[in-house]
Amino acid sequence: MSTPLAERIRPKTLEDYLSQHHLIGEDGALTAQLKSGILPSMIFWGPPGTGKTTLATIIATQSNRPFYQLSAVDSGVAAVREVIEKAKKADTLFTTKNPLLFIDEIHRFSKSQQDSLLGAVEKGLVTLIGATTENPSFEVIPALLSRSQVYVLKPFTKTDLEALLARALKIDEKLSKYNVELKESEALIRISGGDARKLLNALELVVLSEISEKNDAKVIITNNLVLKKIQKNTVLYDKTGEQHYDIVSAFIKSIRGSDPNAAVYWLARMIEGGEDVKFIARRLLILASEDIGMANPNALLLANSTFQAVTTIGYPEARIILSQCTIYLATSTKSNASYMAINNAQRLVKQTGDLSVPLSIRNAPTKLMKELGYGDNYAYAHNYEGNFIAHEFMPKELSNKTLYTPGNNSKENQLKKYLQSLWKEKYNF
Repeated sequence: MSTPLAERIRPKTLEDYLSQHHLIGEDGALTAQLKSGILPSMIFWGPPGTGKTTLATIIATQSNRPFYQLSAVDSGVAAVREVIEKAKKADTLFTTKNPLLFIDEIHRFSKSQQDSLLGAVEKGLVTLIGATTENPSFEVIPALLSRSQVYVLKPFTKTDLEALLARALKIDEKLSKYNVELKESEALIRISGGDARKLLNALELVVLSEISEKNDAKVIITNNLVLKKIQKNTVLYDKTGEQHYDIVSAFIKSIRGSDPNAAVYWLARMIEGGEDVKFIARRLLILASEDIGMANPNALLLANSTFQAVTTIGYPEARIILSQCTIYLATSTKSNASYMAINNAQRLVKQTGDLSVPLSIRNAPTKLMKELGYGDNYAYAHNYEGNFIAHEFMPKELSNKTLYTPGNNSKENQLKKYLQSLWKEKYNF
């Protein structure tokens, strides 16, 4: 079985490692630690194909430590414990020689699997290096995250990717045998989506395919040739770049604008681009409250059920549930009144500071508090007709201040009438 180009030319030293100068450059965040050999547990967070695994391997080699590698895709708690047992038997007389445990796609580990790492990390049996394409704040348990330093790997620039192509053609023992001229690189870079692994795979496919079809060994790589050879219509969707945010923005605005056709189209773009199912579901949850809110309270319930369902099921079936929720939210009555209410309230708090809670609605658990008037004259609503009695719940400085204004839709128009029937002039919308 032929080793892929990306693996054949994987850098073995920091000198050969492209990009991430903010981490391993002269003043990089990791540079001083690498020189000292004293390494904390760390999480590498970045897009696919930006060198997370390569960097972990180089660190292990340069620090001369035992190195264990697991993939969260096919490793369970038993595999983690087995590695930890091996680490216990390793020579850990010096803390700088703690074995490194690299876990690729650590975000795919369940809570129990991540919990199984905690003890070894806390005791210093291993120094953890986790790699993830997802936000570790959401995907890594707090106890493990607090014991690790998070390093963000940036997407490769166009210059980085062009340098990687040139390096591959020069140093790879297989491709360097051929007479290859890289005349145009834009199509290769576009197809890769910034993923170095995809870039190199595409390069190798184009070169070898062209060599097999031609009698001579001269290959001139142009954009047209690349598009001709790469038959699959690759969906261009960089999960961390500008297009990622543009498509998510289009998705949200289509739902907000009550256009289910556009909303489902942008949903499909995200799904085909490999977007994390939980990321999409989280966006739907936020929208259900921010843009629909009290106009249709069931929207939030459905969005929450969608999040739980797709988290359990995953792709490909999760696409059906996401589609249902997207269409429901897009066709629902809209209101941002709840969103505006909390914005207004927070703005008011910043303007007015810590105003005193009215004595009548303070808690009075002690005799002294009762003697000071805490809870005096509090009117218990359920003792009155209709379970309501007019009472002042705001600080006296903010009496009659309106923060929530119901939207103009059937549900909130009912709420408006109800509030006005209770509060009369106070809620004169």
